[in-house]
Amino acid sequence: MKSIAYAGLDVHKDKIVVVIMPEKGEGPICERSLRNDSLEVKKFFVRWDKLFELRCCYEASSCGYVVHRWLKAIGIACEVVAPSLVPHRSGDRIKTDRRDALKLARLYRAGELVSVHVPTEEDESVRSLVRCREVLNKEVQQSRHYILKFLSVRGLTYGEGSNWTQKHWNYLRRLKFEGPDAITWGEYLALLEYKLSRLEEVERRVEEVAKTESYMGSVGILRCLRGIDTLSAMVLLTEIQDFGRFGRARQVMSYLGLVPSEDSSGGRRRQGGITKTGNSRCRRVLIQAAWHYAHKPALSKCLKERQGGQPPAVIAHSWKAQHRLHKKFWGIALRNDRRKAVVAVSRELVGFIWALMTQYDDRTDPRVVGA
Repeated sequence: MKSIAYAGLDVHKDKIVVVIMPEKGEGPICERSLRNDSLEVKKFFVRWDKLFELRCCYEASSCGYVVHRWLKAIGIACEVVAPSLVPHRSGDRIKTDRRDALKLARLYRAGELVSVHVPTEEDESVRSLVRCREVLNKEVQQSRHYILKFLSVRGLTYGEGSNWTQKHWNYLRRLKFEGPDAITWGEYLALLEYKLSRLEEVERRVEEVAKTESYMGSVGILRCLRGIDTLSAMVLLTEIQDFGRFGRARQVMSYLGLVPSEDSSGGRRRQGGITKTGNSRCRRVLIQAAWHYAHKPALSKCLKERQGGQPPAVIAHSWKAQHRLHKKFWGIALRNDRRKAVVAVSRELVGFIWALMTQYDDRTDPRVVGA
């Protein structure tokens, strides 16, 4: 029976530094720098796999999950760990690739690292599409700022209502400038219209994916909740992937950074704002959805259409969420800032979402626990 060895990998786009530690002992048994190449990586680990039962890990980064998939393909266990949760010594002021790989191997052997969920290639591609929509949204906002700044500098302010309504667009298209300003204005408008067209196209593609067999059931369940429609449901599904890997709703709240920070010692207990350590995309979607619960519980025409064909238990759950979250919102808003109320509601909304996805969604296996 082969003994266990732990490998820490410091992965970069050009090279991978590998340090292998035995199951017992202080010093490493191998230190090696490899090219970030599939054949070279597989050849190296196949050779060591004949000697030891290898268990590898590396930090999640911009290099993605490629190395994890290379090692999985040759039957070697590999985990991707959360870099924000890797312990650091305050007195350690030297940082090299070798020391990083050695630290990962030691901490992994000690069980001090937290792994992240690795999506399938198909799930990752869908998530990239959803994130592309977010990028285009930011680009649209940026172009809108360009236009409003351009007009503000020239003393032109729209005062007949809200910006970016159809009436505002008509006002923008009626504006005329001369000389270089005419060229600049034309380019700004054309650029915004182009970005809007691309955003519309990507949103259409996301909605098409949401209607596929893999996502249709889950999206339908989430759309029963007030404030969550197709696009926001796709953000939650592609970012969290499997709700069943969380044993309790509290774990999802913590994963999304919606739990209060705390600095307690001795008899003193002090809580601060939310940690914001989790997935910012999901957190933003949930905050936006939470504002809807400021309104009295109601079944609008749009929400009634979204709930059509869904199980009665899911609809009853969403109706319960409306009453409870509306009460919570105003219970806090009347005593504190409304923004605090929204954060509290978004945190509790996560609990309702987790319950729906673990009890009624076929994509989630509620037997799987742990984040």
